[in-house]
Amino acid sequence: MNYAFDITVKTTPSKSFRNAAIIGKFDLSDDSFIENFKSEFTLPDDWKIGLIVGNSGTGKTTIAKDIFKDYYVEKLSFANDISVADAMPDKISIDDIIKTFNAVGFSSPPSWLKPYGVLSNGQKMRVDLAYSLLNSSEIIVFDEFTSVVDRTVAQVGSYAVQKAVRKHSNKKFVAVSCHADVLEWLLPDWVLNTNEMRFTSIKEKKTAWTTYRDIQNKRSQRMGFV
Repeated sequence: MNYAFDITVKTTPSKSFRNAAIIGKFDLSDDSFIENFKSEFTLPDDWKIGLIVGNSGTGKTTIAKDIFKDYYVEKLSFANDISVADAMPDKISIDDIIKTFNAVGFSSPPSWLKPYGVLSNGQKMRVDLAYSLLNSSEIIVFDEFTSVVDRTVAQVGSYAVQKAVRKHSNKKFVAVSCHADVLEWLLPDWVLNTNEMRFTSIKEKKTAWTTYRDIQNKRSQRMGFV
């Protein structure tokens, strides 16, 4: 499927003493600031995992919302007086909830009984992913993917997510992230690099990297540990 976007974002600062001071100190225009994001690409027909990646301010969120506006996952929030198990979508069996929790690496039964607010950032990320997978949406567009967790948790989480998504025949997942290190763990079928507005379709699957251990070994070899 072919996608094209030409997005212009115009921001006009309000009139205030502080804004005027910043404009004066840094010789900025006091009228407006205009950003333009433009590209065109074709997604492979059989894709399951996509990655939109780039530095902050390069248009990742704006582009994701424009292309996948019906599937963009807004920041999730859950009531603090119920367990995360009870916070999952209605009409989903407990067996499917447990299966999905385990699939995204959230494998602690005592934690399933806790409210969302007391979980660690890594656990919250996994709960958000589980909820998205259990939802009825065909495509999941997940912004700020792994942004609030340490990089080890991000890598393990990315690998768990791609495995879970590929097991769902009717699900597609798009990660939006400023961290390029998730690439080799998420194993996407396509990548949009917003730093350069460059699209890459990854035709050759990384078939050798089919297990967690394989990925660890590849990383260790590159870093000279083995």
